[in-house]
Amino acid sequence: MALQVGTWRRGTPLVAAPSLKESAARTRRLPLISLAILLLLLVIPALFAEWIAPHDPLEGSLVARLQPPAWEAGGSTTYLLGTDKQGRDLLSRIIYGARISLQVSIVAVVLSGAIGTVLGLVSGYYGGWVDTVIMRLVDISLSLPLVLIGLVLVIVLGPGLTTVVVVVSLLLWSRYARQIRGEALAIRTQDYIARARVAGCSDARIIALHVFPNVVNTLIVLATLNVGQVILLEATLSFLGAGIPRPLPSWGVMVADGRDHIVAAWWIAMVPGLAIMLVVLAMNMVGDWLRDELDPRLRQA
Repeated sequence: MALQVGTWRRGTPLVAAPSLKESAARTRRLPLISLAILLLLLVIPALFAEWIAPHDPLEGSLVARLQPPAWEAGGSTTYLLGTDKQGRDLLSRIIYGARISLQVSIVAVVLSGAIGTVLGLVSGYYGGWVDTVIMRLVDISLSLPLVLIGLVLVIVLGPGLTTVVVVVSLLLWSRYARQIRGEALAIRTQDYIARARVAGCSDARIIALHVFPNVVNTLIVLATLNVGQVILLEATLSFLGAGIPRPLPSWGVMVADGRDHIVAAWWIAMVPGLAIMLVVLAMNMVGDWLRDELDPRLRQA
């Protein structure tokens, strides 16, 4: 790594700053296209839906039903992406659907990540029968088909935004637990953990102050990669009628509404389906980039 000579001041160490060439190289490695897609299709629409949506996503007009996009014959700039079978503006529903996807993904990732991280830390630090019991629960969770179990749970609890968040959280915690447990197993054998025990630190203090900070990078990468999976799982449940209830503008519900008109009105299913694909792909690429940046071995390579 090329270094520049830093400025020394009394009381501060001399720190070498990265060169302009290295900073430019790191900037070029940023997934700029993926970040732009996430901003334009997910973050900005979710935060500013009331200001940028041209129409009410729940209000339809039978006169304007099945109107094609503006660039198609018979289309109008009033409805840039066309309308569905009830005359509702697709662009407005896509914008408000981004809010639902972002809400579900953030809350579900936080809940599942918290549950899986706590269980993974406890399992990896203590080992023994505690590790055995938690890992058998993880194996059971990983062996269950996500969509099938999600359908059963949603049918039992009833469809709704809260139900989808709970179901997705219960289905994804095991992925965090297994990965964090592997990290904790390696960390607990380090010398500084043994010195903390000799110094009289409690197990809770060691886990919170010495083990957890060393798994944060892994946790960030897992959470980023799982956002796309949560969005896809929520869309799948909504498509099957067991997720976000109608008439809320979920992307999965929009795809389901257009499956009976896929030939005559392809835009009803194609537009939200394309939004799902682009957002999930962009989030996965950002997660891959974070993994490369936060893993020292991959960063050096």
